[in-house]
Amino acid sequence: MTEERTETQPCLLGWREWLALPELGLARIKAKVDTGARTSTLHAFYVDTFRRKGQLHARFGVHPIQHRNDIVVHAEAAVIDQRHVRDSGGHREERYIIQTTLALAGQAWPIEVTLTNRESMLFRMLLGRTAIAGNALVDPGRSFVTGRVRRPWDAYCAEPPAVTPC
Repeated sequence: MTEERTETQPCLLGWREWLALPELGLARIKAKVDTGARTSTLHAFYVDTFRRKGQLHARFGVHPIQHRNDIVVHAEAAVIDQRHVRDSGGHREERYIIQTTLALAGQAWPIEVTLTNRESMLFRMLLGRTAIAGNALVDPGRSFVTGRVRRPWDAYCAEPPAVTPC
């Protein structure tokens, strides 16, 4: 069971962690905990927008497991904002911002996430400092403090890869 976070119980995170975004159907996704990034970012290989009752929404696809383009999660969320964000290469890009619940270390709290294509990046998600602030402490010398996931594709009822990537 997942509890709501309280400010008296910050969890400890390493520089990379497995987490979930249950409202988006993402049971497991590996994230880089990035205190240098203000906003959290989620890999979306496509983003389509539409209106529902006057509110802008985004429909998007995620490959939650690196090197596994056969595993796809399609999700929808209300767009709460559009912002210009600078990527790690210094390029400005306008991105859609959604709000969703982060589940991590047996607890959950709301976070804002930008949607962009991170196909060429090592991590499918960056967990930025606004999502961490008041909720977690980061030990940059450790990894997977909240637990390792040996077969992440099992969360998506997928078969193991035919060849394990290097």
